Amino acid sequence: MAVPIFESAHTRMPRLGLGTWPMVGAECQAAVEAAIGMGYRHIDTAEMYGNEDAVGAAIRASGVPRQDIYLTTKIWHYVSQQKVAQSAAEFRAAFDRGLARLGLDYVDMLMVHWPSPQMDLPMVLQGLARLREAGLARAVGVANFPLGLMRRAVEDDIVPLAALQVEHHVYLSQQRLLDYLTPRGIVLTSYTPVAKGVVLEDKVIQGIARKHGATPAQVALAYLLAKPGVAAIPKAQSPARQQENLDAVKLVLDAVDQAALAALPKNNRMVNPGFAPDWAA
Repeated sequence: MAVPIFESAHTRMPRLGLGTWPMVGAECQAAVEAAIGMGYRHIDTAEMYGNEDAVGAAIRASGVPRQDIYLTTKIWHYVSQQKVAQSAAEFRAAFDRGLARLGLDYVDMLMVHWPSPQMDLPMVLQGLARLREAGLARAVGVANFPLGLMRRAVEDDIVPLAALQVEHHVYLSQQRLLDYLTPRGIVLTSYTPVAKGVVLEDKVIQGIARKHGATPAQVALAYLLAKPGVAAIPKAQSPARQQENLDAVKLVLDAVDQAALAALPKNNRMVNPGFAPDWAA
């Protein structure tokens, strides 16, 4: 079964992709090559992951035409531990370094990885706009923006944002974001979609998995993929786990399953570094 596609005026993204954090080096390249070989066409990386070189090498070695692979990368906007890039030149230089590490001519989605109180939002959006207009980033978006900041970024109307990448799984609903994004044709890309493996031990999820002859991870992914404006990028290194995740696109949960999953706690955030924004803002 083919991976479903999220399609909007600004991007065409496979709704199941491969997350690559924290793989690096040869193990990362091997994992990405294996995933592409079994049919993955959406790969996610970032400057901060330290693996853009390996991801790019895997794409080049895969034998799959470049235009058939959807590649996301993200600029880490800190230029030192506490200093934020303030100028357009620094922003462009950060992108150029990433593209050089990838060894590719363009990316399909470019995001700013995290916001910060010091961030010059219009400058960042203008930097994204210039790269999009130049064809170096086919689409642009942001990551880890809470609703208030996302609203500002969209309503500034500097560049059309095609995606927002945030933590999202069966224990963290992100419904406020979805209510804003979905009518605007902006995809929510879910990272940590199997909740760092917590779903594997959940009795409710295990029961649904047994009912369908599936795995808990597949249930967790199917729950997200049932939402029309959502994509998911689970990290998987072994080919067996990659195939397990890929097969989640075949799983259809019924109304009873959906109700049981909806009843699970929905405020369990697992990624919350000290520099994170105010998620309620």
